[in-house]
Amino acid sequence: MSWFTTFVRPRISGLMRQKEIPDNLWFKCPQCEQMLFHRDLIAYQYVCRHCNHHMRIPVKMRLETLFDQGDYVRVSLPKVPLDPLKFKDSKKYPDRLKTARADTKEEDAIVVAEGHIGGFPVVIAAFDFTFIGGSMGMAVGEGLVRGAERACELKAAYIAIPSSGGARMQEGILSLMQMPRSVIAVEQVKDAGLPYIPILTNPTTGGVAASFAMLGDIAIAEPGAVIGFTGARVLQETIRHALPSGFQSAEFQLEHGMVDMVTPRQEIRQKLIDILGVLMGKAPKN
Repeated sequence: MSWFTTFVRPRISGLMRQKEIPDNLWFKCPQCEQMLFHRDLIAYQYVCRHCNHHMRIPVKMRLETLFDQGDYVRVSLPKVPLDPLKFKDSKKYPDRLKTARADTKEEDAIVVAEGHIGGFPVVIAAFDFTFIGGSMGMAVGEGLVRGAERACELKAAYIAIPSSGGARMQEGILSLMQMPRSVIAVEQVKDAGLPYIPILTNPTTGGVAASFAMLGDIAIAEPGAVIGFTGARVLQETIRHALPSGFQSAEFQLEHGMVDMVTPRQEIRQKLIDILGVLMGKAPKN
Protein backbone atom coordinates (compact mmCIF):
# COMPACT_ATOMS: atom_id res chain seq x y z
CA MET A 1 0.00 0.00 0.00
CA SER A 2 1.08 3.56 -0.69
CA TRP A 3 1.83 6.19 1.94
CA PHE A 4 -1.28 8.11 0.84
CA THR A 5 -3.56 5.09 1.36
CA THR A 6 -2.17 4.02 4.70
CA PHE A 7 -1.64 7.40 6.35
CA VAL A 8 -3.18 10.42 4.60
CA ARG A 9 -6.58 9.03 3.66
CA PRO A 10 -7.42 7.72 7.19
CA ARG A 11 -6.45 11.11 8.66
CA ILE A 12 -8.70 12.96 6.22
CA SER A 13 -11.57 10.54 6.84
CA GLY A 14 -11.17 10.99 10.58
CA LEU A 15 -11.39 14.75 10.30
CA MET A 16 -14.44 14.62 8.06
CA ARG A 17 -16.25 11.89 9.99
CA GLN A 18 -19.27 13.25 11.86
CA LYS A 19 -18.79 13.16 15.61
CA GLU A 20 -21.19 11.07 17.62
CA ILE A 21 -23.87 13.16 19.31
CA PRO A 22 -25.11 11.99 22.72
CA ASP A 23 -28.76 10.99 22.81
CA ASN A 24 -29.58 13.22 25.78
CA LEU A 25 -28.57 16.58 24.30
CA TRP A 26 -32.09 17.41 23.14
CA PHE A 27 -35.50 16.90 24.73
CA LYS A 28 -38.93 17.22 23.20
CA CYS A 29 -41.50 19.16 25.21
CA PRO A 30 -44.47 16.81 25.76
CA GLN A 31 -46.87 19.76 25.49
CA CYS A 32 -45.79 21.76 22.41
CA GLU A 33 -43.29 19.21 21.00
CA GLN A 34 -40.59 21.85 20.56
CA MET A 35 -37.02 20.63 20.91
CA LEU A 36 -35.14 21.90 23.98
CA PHE A 37 -31.37 21.87 24.42
CA HIS A 38 -30.42 20.16 27.66
CA ARG A 39 -28.57 23.21 29.01
CA ASP A 40 -31.65 25.38 28.43
CA LEU A 41 -33.80 22.75 30.12
CA ILE A 42 -31.62 22.90 33.24
CA ALA A 43 -31.36 26.70 33.16
CA TYR A 44 -35.16 26.99 33.01
CA GLN A 45 -35.62 24.36 35.76
CA TYR A 46 -37.34 21.91 33.40
CA VAL A 47 -39.89 24.48 32.23
CA CYS A 48 -40.42 24.75 28.47
CA ARG A 49 -39.36 28.23 27.33
CA HIS A 50 -41.75 27.98 24.38
CA CYS A 51 -45.06 27.09 26.07
CA ASN A 52 -44.25 27.31 29.82
CA HIS A 53 -45.10 23.64 30.34
CA HIS A 54 -43.76 22.47 33.71
CA MET A 55 -42.07 19.11 33.28
CA ARG A 56 -40.96 16.88 36.13
CA ILE A 57 -37.73 18.12 37.62
CA PRO A 58 -35.21 15.75 39.29
CA VAL A 59 -35.80 15.84 43.04
CA LYS A 60 -32.20 16.78 43.89
CA MET A 61 -32.27 19.67 41.42
CA ARG A 62 -35.53 20.89 42.95
CA LEU A 63 -33.94 20.95 46.38
CA GLU A 64 -30.90 22.79 45.08
CA THR A 65 -33.08 25.49 43.50
CA LEU A 66 -34.97 26.08 46.77
CA PHE A 67 -32.32 26.00 49.51
CA ASP A 68 -29.93 28.91 50.03
CA GLN A 69 -26.85 28.43 47.81
CA GLY A 70 -28.27 25.01 46.99
CA ASP A 71 -26.92 23.67 50.30
CA TYR A 72 -28.86 21.17 52.37
CA VAL A 73 -28.36 18.14 54.59
CA ARG A 74 -30.23 14.90 54.03
CA VAL A 75 -32.27 13.66 56.99
CA SER A 76 -31.75 9.96 57.65
CA LEU A 77 -34.98 7.97 57.57
CA PRO A 78 -36.01 4.83 59.45
CA LYS A 79 -35.88 1.48 57.69
CA VAL A 80 -39.15 -0.32 56.95
CA PRO A 81 -39.99 -3.97 56.15
CA LEU A 82 -39.17 -4.79 52.55
CA ASP A 83 -42.25 -6.79 51.52
CA PRO A 84 -44.59 -7.35 54.48
CA LEU A 85 -47.49 -8.64 52.34
CA LYS A 86 -45.40 -10.85 50.01
CA PHE A 87 -47.07 -9.05 47.13
CA LYS A 88 -46.69 -10.18 43.53
CA ASP A 89 -48.43 -9.00 40.36
CA SER A 90 -46.60 -9.28 37.03
CA LYS A 91 -43.38 -9.31 39.09
CA LYS A 92 -42.42 -9.53 42.73
CA TYR A 93 -42.54 -6.34 44.79
CA PRO A 94 -38.89 -6.69 45.96
CA ASP A 95 -37.89 -6.87 42.31
CA ARG A 96 -39.76 -3.63 41.58
CA LEU A 97 -38.03 -1.96 44.51
CA LYS A 98 -34.65 -3.24 43.35
CA THR A 99 -35.21 -1.83 39.86
CA ALA A 100 -36.47 1.52 41.17
CA ARG A 101 -33.51 1.85 43.54
CA ALA A 102 -31.06 1.06 40.77
CA ASP A 103 -32.67 3.61 38.44
CA THR A 104 -33.02 6.45 40.97
CA LYS A 105 -30.13 5.74 43.37
CA GLU A 106 -32.65 6.35 46.19
CA GLU A 107 -34.08 4.02 48.82
CA ASP A 108 -37.67 5.09 48.18
CA ALA A 109 -39.91 7.78 46.71
CA ILE A 110 -39.16 10.54 49.24
CA VAL A 111 -36.16 12.69 50.09
CA VAL A 112 -36.16 14.67 53.34
CA ALA A 113 -33.66 17.49 53.71
CA GLU A 114 -32.98 20.39 56.06
CA GLY A 115 -31.40 23.76 55.45
CA HIS A 116 -32.38 27.41 55.02
CA ILE A 117 -34.50 29.38 52.56
CA GLY A 118 -33.92 33.11 52.73
CA GLY A 119 -32.21 32.53 56.08
CA PHE A 120 -35.25 30.77 57.56
CA PRO A 121 -34.78 27.20 58.87
CA VAL A 122 -36.71 24.78 56.71
CA VAL A 123 -37.29 21.03 56.39
CA ILE A 124 -38.44 19.79 52.98
CA ALA A 125 -40.00 16.42 52.18
CA ALA A 126 -39.88 16.04 48.40
CA PHE A 127 -41.32 13.17 46.35
CA ASP A 128 -39.54 11.47 43.45
CA PHE A 129 -42.14 10.45 40.86
CA THR A 130 -39.65 8.27 39.00
CA PHE A 131 -39.66 5.90 41.98
CA ILE A 132 -42.77 3.76 41.32
CA GLY A 133 -44.84 6.82 40.46
CA GLY A 134 -44.01 8.55 43.74
CA SER A 135 -46.45 6.19 45.42
CA MET A 136 -46.88 6.48 49.19
CA GLY A 137 -45.93 3.37 51.10
CA MET A 138 -44.51 2.81 54.56
CA ALA A 139 -41.13 4.35 53.70
CA VAL A 140 -42.78 7.53 52.43
CA GLY A 141 -44.98 7.66 55.53
CA GLU A 142 -41.93 7.32 57.75
CA GLY A 143 -40.24 10.08 55.76
CA LEU A 144 -43.17 12.45 56.22
CA VAL A 145 -43.34 11.72 59.95
CA ARG A 146 -39.58 12.10 60.41
CA GLY A 147 -39.63 15.34 58.45
CA ALA A 148 -42.32 16.75 60.73
CA GLU A 149 -40.41 15.64 63.83
CA ARG A 150 -37.23 17.26 62.54
CA ALA A 151 -39.08 20.51 61.78
CA CYS A 152 -40.33 20.60 65.37
CA GLU A 153 -36.83 19.88 66.71
CA LEU A 154 -35.31 22.71 64.66
CA LYS A 155 -38.25 25.12 65.06
CA ALA A 156 -38.31 25.13 61.28
CA ALA A 157 -40.98 25.51 58.63
CA TYR A 158 -42.12 22.23 57.08
CA ILE A 159 -42.53 22.09 53.31
CA ALA A 160 -43.94 19.06 51.49
CA ILE A 161 -43.56 18.69 47.72
CA PRO A 162 -45.77 15.80 46.58
CA SER A 163 -45.56 14.30 43.11
CA SER A 164 -47.49 11.09 43.38
CA GLY A 165 -50.16 8.85 41.94
CA GLY A 166 -51.33 7.99 45.46
CA ALA A 167 -51.00 5.00 47.76
CA ARG A 168 -48.70 2.09 46.84
CA MET A 169 -50.91 -0.88 46.05
CA GLN A 170 -48.15 -3.41 46.78
CA GLU A 171 -48.37 -2.48 50.47
CA GLY A 172 -52.16 -2.58 50.70
CA ILE A 173 -53.67 -1.44 54.00
CA LEU A 174 -50.19 -0.59 55.31
CA SER A 175 -49.95 2.02 52.59
CA LEU A 176 -53.38 3.45 53.39
CA MET A 177 -52.37 3.76 57.04
CA GLN A 178 -49.83 6.41 55.99
CA MET A 179 -52.67 8.81 55.22
CA PRO A 180 -53.73 9.34 58.87
CA ARG A 181 -50.09 9.17 59.99
CA SER A 182 -49.17 12.01 57.64
CA VAL A 183 -52.16 14.05 58.84
CA ILE A 184 -51.08 13.62 62.47
CA ALA A 185 -47.52 14.63 61.52
CA VAL A 186 -48.81 17.85 59.95
CA GLU A 187 -50.91 18.59 63.04
CA GLN A 188 -47.81 18.21 65.23
CA VAL A 189 -46.06 20.88 63.16
CA LYS A 190 -49.05 23.20 63.42
CA ASP A 191 -49.42 22.58 67.17
CA ALA A 192 -45.80 23.70 67.53
CA GLY A 193 -46.74 27.00 65.91
CA LEU A 194 -44.64 26.30 62.81
CA PRO A 195 -45.64 26.90 59.17
CA TYR A 196 -46.62 23.97 56.99
CA ILE A 197 -46.56 24.72 53.26
CA PRO A 198 -47.25 22.14 50.53
CA ILE A 199 -46.07 22.80 46.98
CA LEU A 200 -48.39 20.77 44.76
CA THR A 201 -46.73 19.48 41.60
CA ASN A 202 -47.86 17.27 38.74
CA PRO A 203 -49.47 14.96 39.72
CA THR A 204 -50.83 15.28 43.25
CA THR A 205 -53.52 12.61 43.35
CA GLY A 206 -55.02 9.70 45.26
CA GLY A 207 -54.31 9.17 48.94
CA VAL A 208 -51.62 11.86 48.88
CA ALA A 209 -54.14 14.51 47.79
CA ALA A 210 -56.62 13.13 50.33
CA SER A 211 -54.24 13.55 53.27
CA PHE A 212 -51.28 15.82 54.01
CA ALA A 213 -51.12 17.54 50.60
CA MET A 214 -54.28 19.60 51.12
CA LEU A 215 -53.70 20.67 54.74
CA GLY A 216 -51.27 23.52 54.25
CA ASP A 217 -51.41 26.88 55.95
CA ILE A 218 -50.81 28.20 52.44
CA ALA A 219 -51.06 25.87 49.45
CA ILE A 220 -48.88 26.63 46.42
CA ALA A 221 -49.35 24.82 43.10
CA GLU A 222 -47.23 24.75 39.97
CA PRO A 223 -48.92 25.77 36.69
CA GLY A 224 -50.76 22.95 34.97
CA ALA A 225 -50.35 20.46 37.81
CA VAL A 226 -53.03 17.78 38.03
CA ILE A 227 -54.52 17.90 41.53
CA GLY A 228 -57.34 15.65 42.66
CA PHE A 229 -58.29 12.34 44.19
CA THR A 230 -59.62 10.21 41.31
CA GLY A 231 -58.62 10.41 37.67
CA ALA A 232 -60.91 12.47 35.46
CA ARG A 233 -61.78 9.52 33.20
CA VAL A 234 -62.80 7.29 36.11
CA LEU A 235 -64.79 10.09 37.72
CA GLN A 236 -66.60 10.93 34.51
CA GLU A 237 -67.57 7.28 34.00
CA THR A 238 -68.81 7.12 37.59
CA ILE A 239 -71.02 10.21 37.58
CA ARG A 240 -71.92 9.82 33.88
CA HIS A 241 -71.62 13.54 33.31
CA ALA A 242 -69.20 15.68 31.32
CA LEU A 243 -66.56 17.37 33.44
CA PRO A 244 -65.66 21.07 33.15
CA SER A 245 -62.78 22.08 30.91
CA GLY A 246 -59.45 21.95 32.72
CA PHE A 247 -60.94 19.90 35.53
CA GLN A 248 -58.33 19.04 38.22
CA SER A 249 -55.75 21.49 36.88
CA ALA A 250 -53.99 23.80 39.31
CA GLU A 251 -55.72 26.78 37.72
CA PHE A 252 -59.14 25.15 38.14
CA GLN A 253 -58.36 24.40 41.79
CA LEU A 254 -57.28 28.01 42.35
CA GLU A 255 -60.50 29.30 40.82
CA HIS A 256 -62.54 27.06 43.13
CA GLY A 257 -60.58 27.82 46.30
CA MET A 258 -58.69 24.54 46.71
CA VAL A 259 -55.23 26.16 46.47
CA ASP A 260 -54.10 29.63 47.44
CA MET A 261 -51.82 30.45 44.54
CA VAL A 262 -50.41 29.08 41.29
CA THR A 263 -46.76 30.07 41.04
CA PRO A 264 -44.27 29.41 38.22
CA ARG A 265 -41.42 27.18 39.30
CA GLN A 266 -38.74 29.87 38.92
CA GLU A 267 -40.66 32.14 41.32
CA ILE A 268 -41.43 29.61 44.07
CA ARG A 269 -38.25 30.19 46.07
CA GLN A 270 -38.88 33.94 46.37
CA LYS A 271 -42.54 33.29 47.13
CA LEU A 272 -41.51 30.98 49.98
CA ILE A 273 -39.16 33.64 51.35
CA ASP A 274 -41.99 36.19 51.32
CA ILE A 275 -44.41 33.79 53.02
CA LEU A 276 -41.89 32.71 55.66
CA GLY A 277 -41.12 36.35 56.35
CA VAL A 278 -44.79 36.90 57.22
CA LEU A 279 -45.29 33.65 59.17
CA MET A 280 -41.96 33.45 60.99
CA GLY A 281 -40.89 37.07 61.35
CA LYS A 282 -37.54 38.56 60.39
CA ALA A 283 -35.00 36.08 59.06
CA PRO A 284 -31.95 35.55 61.27
CA LYS A 285 -28.65 36.97 60.03
CA ASN A 286 -26.29 34.36 58.60
